[in-house]
Amino acid sequence: MKGDHVVASAFMLFSSLSLLSGADRVHRNVSELLDNLLRGYDNSVRPDFGGSPLVVEIDIMVRSMGPISEVDMTYSMDMYFRQTWIDTRLSYSAYTKGTLALSISMLERIWKPDTYFYNGKQSYLHTITTPNKFVRLYQDGRVLYSSRLTVKASCPMNLEDFPMDTQRCPLKLGSFGYTTRDVLYHWKSNASKPVDIAADMKMSQFDLISTPNGNATDSLKSGQYSCLLVDFHLQRHMGNFLIQVYGPCTLLVVLSWVSFWLNREATADRVSLGVTTVLTMTFLGLEARTDLPKVPYPTALDFFVFLSFAFIFATIIQFAVVHYFTKNGSGELYFNDSSSSSSSEDEGETENESRTRNRAPPPLPLPLSSSIVVEGEGEFPRGERISTQMSVIEINPPPLPKLNNGGAPSSGSGGEDSPSAVLKPPQSRYPPPRDPPTASRIQPPSPPAFFLLETLCDGPTPPPQAYQETAAGTRKLDKFARIFFPLSFLCINVFYWYSYLYKATTFP
Repeated sequence: MKGDHVVASAFMLFSSLSLLSGADRVHRNVSELLDNLLRGYDNSVRPDFGGSPLVVEIDIMVRSMGPISEVDMTYSMDMYFRQTWIDTRLSYSAYTKGTLALSISMLERIWKPDTYFYNGKQSYLHTITTPNKFVRLYQDGRVLYSSRLTVKASCPMNLEDFPMDTQRCPLKLGSFGYTTRDVLYHWKSNASKPVDIAADMKMSQFDLISTPNGNATDSLKSGQYSCLLVDFHLQRHMGNFLIQVYGPCTLLVVLSWVSFWLNREATADRVSLGVTTVLTMTFLGLEARTDLPKVPYPTALDFFVFLSFAFIFATIIQFAVVHYFTKNGSGELYFNDSSSSSSSEDEGETENESRTRNRAPPPLPLPLSSSIVVEGEGEFPRGERISTQMSVIEINPPPLPKLNNGGAPSSGSGGEDSPSAVLKPPQSRYPPPRDPPTASRIQPPSPPAFFLLETLCDGPTPPPQAYQETAAGTRKLDKFARIFFPLSFLCINVFYWYSYLYKATTFP
């Protein structure tokens, strides 16, 4: 029993020593293999130097994209950038597991292609928590070099259809120093998608539609260079612009049409409504261009803002026309014949004659049938003013009866001129009338506030015929604007949206 336990312990110890010796042997073999591969290796010379061009295969996996700036015309993306090439100097057969995962320190000891991005601006390698790159070495000498990069590249944009535009943002890469005689670039052939997009990638402003790719050759003074191209086709989201620009502009245009239903005499209301909508429209138009570069051509958004501004401005012009013809036809710009003739006569008269003519008229007899004067407003219920003359009626006090010595009325004896028979009224009760003020001190009434009872009984004086015709014309103009403005705005919008949305389905 005790002997069996000793045998089992010895067997376990032997097995552990065997495993350790095997791990040490593998480690020792890998170290010896790498030392043998790098012995006499020159990393400044490309593989197969002097022979056929070296083929470098590229594949990309895009993790995220954005931001995309219209002002700078740039875009950014985070991607895994993988390069594969064959270096026969690094092939081996002693280690049979097929792949060696090497440390990134090995990158400094082997040759690497000098790949760069033609249209890159600010690209960098992620280094947190360690440099995000690795190297794989295969038995046939194939090297896989992968790194995580953030690339900020230029994207020339055509903003004529903004914000219903589709943009093509290119990415171009190739060798910085090796011509086509030394290095050729190809997209990875055995990959299902040489440019792969992460399934969970989303952008706030755009939708990624497609990523066509291809090969190209650039001819420069130093030679011909192989390069790869990939285009990111992006379609812009319109939701933000519908909420912040298109919706408010449409509501402002509709709000300006309210003036067509207001009374043509409501000048302050219609002018204030028009000016407010114009100022608000101006603010929206300026705010919409804050995120855009100062391009020399108008965009689709500019056309819509200008269209809305034109309709709002047209409502103010329409009211100006209505207001002008309403005031012109109401008689405010015309003078009757009596006023014109009297003004011509006044020019030839002297100041004394004018003062005499401006005195109060002599007292008129007061018949019983016209002994009532009515005071009222000189404006009829319809708001139409009439011009009436003010009649001044003066009532003289009745003569006092003649009295005798006893205080009784006299029977007619005695002369009328006898001072003892006639009792004169005291002068204080009936002061002598004063001269009316001169014409220079009289302020003309505006408008006349007195008219005779006969005029009221006969009904209001009808307005001038010209005013009736003009008022009817202005009412028709408002009724026409209520139909013409909405209908024309609707037709222009249908044409606008059809044109730009149809163009948005085609890529540049």
